[in-house]
Amino acid sequence: MDRLNAKGVGWNSAARLDLYAVGLSTLCVLHCLALPVLVVLMPVAAQFSENELVHRALVIAAVPVSLRVIWKTRPVKDNRLFVSAVLVGLGLLLLAAFEETVSPYEELITVAGAVLLGSAHLWHWNRKCRGVAPRPSDQSR
Repeated sequence: MDRLNAKGVGWNSAARLDLYAVGLSTLCVLHCLALPVLVVLMPVAAQFSENELVHRALVIAAVPVSLRVIWKTRPVKDNRLFVSAVLVGLGLLLLAAFEETVSPYEELITVAGAVLLGSAHLWHWNRKCRGVAPRPSDQSR
């Protein structure tokens, strides 16, 4: 099996931002899935888990990082799948964090958005690290 050679990886700013976005998405998923277990174990975690400010802060942190990665991956037409997944993931996170009418489904929507967003960034980062070349039709620009 071919191991990832860190010295051969182009750690450009878009790749680093993808990893930051994956980290934020992972924090979001952990917050939604692990904290309910901690609620049973620690009363302080219950307050942290139920605080809407935490949800909103995580989403507000994720938006600029993800949008910056999209900006650095121009032209968008070459990355439609990535951009679409990021925008849908962010949309789901924003919906769950700021729209009170979806509160019965808030956790499900948040986890779906975070998994989609994190997966998109992980896929994009992996693609950049492997050095996937643009299609031949795109090299003429």
